[in-house]
Amino acid sequence: MNRSSFLGLIACSLFSLIGAGASAADAKVYELRIYVTNEGKLDALLARFRDHTCKLFEKHGIENIGYWLPIEKKDGSENTLIYVVAHPSRDAAKANWKAFGADPVWQAARKASEEAGKILAKAPEAIFMTSTEYSPPVKIGAGEKDRVFEMRTYSTPPGKLDALHARFKNHTMGLFTKHGMSHIAYWIPTDADKGAGTKLIYILAHASQEAGKASFTAFRADPEWVAAKAESEKGGPLTLPDPDGVKSIYMRAVDFSPIR
Repeated sequence: MNRSSFLGLIACSLFSLIGAGASAADAKVYELRIYVTNEGKLDALLARFRDHTCKLFEKHGIENIGYWLPIEKKDGSENTLIYVVAHPSRDAAKANWKAFGADPVWQAARKASEEAGKILAKAPEAIFMTSTEYSPPVKIGAGEKDRVFEMRTYSTPPGKLDALHARFKNHTMGLFTKHGMSHIAYWIPTDADKGAGTKLIYILAHASQEAGKASFTAFRADPEWVAAKAESEKGGPLTLPDPDGVKSIYMRAVDFSPIR
């Protein structure tokens, strides 16, 4: 074995250890929840979260991570709340929600908030997730400057998710950083009916929506990305054809969001 091969082996081994350590360090179960309100009820939903729900979540072991509103009307800016919470485990999540739902304080707050009409237009969507091995630790707090967030969901053909993970780990994340994007977290769904084995969900931060779009334009034109994409897709695309393959929602954090 020559010196360069030996050093390459050492580097790969170290990377594997770091990745395994990162994955082991974040054993939490994350839950992405999407609420759609009846017309004119979004402010009432936000008030209920601000004044009651978030505190009761913490009381019952549900960790508040981030709360966002879509920026564009087509994504639900007038009626949609997107948020992420965390639990120690899936069993804990079940117990946490049961305790929260039975709490008399929650029941009273819900009843009072809906005296003028039901807030939600339909049942919330919930997606349980775990962190990828390359996801950075979730950092609670505000950025140094105001920022917007972007939630991106990638859907892969069967058998292509591992190749997508490899491309993110070895190329995409570094190039995102190069082009001014900040990593918040990378997750995979845990349930088959929510995309386990075929979906990657992640959140980035940008200085603004315009900055985010400019960053992606520069990223897509980067020769390193063009080469990495071509190499990784010799056996076929890693995402489904648009509009199903890659979905993007630009969001702004609400005032009570732990991540802002």
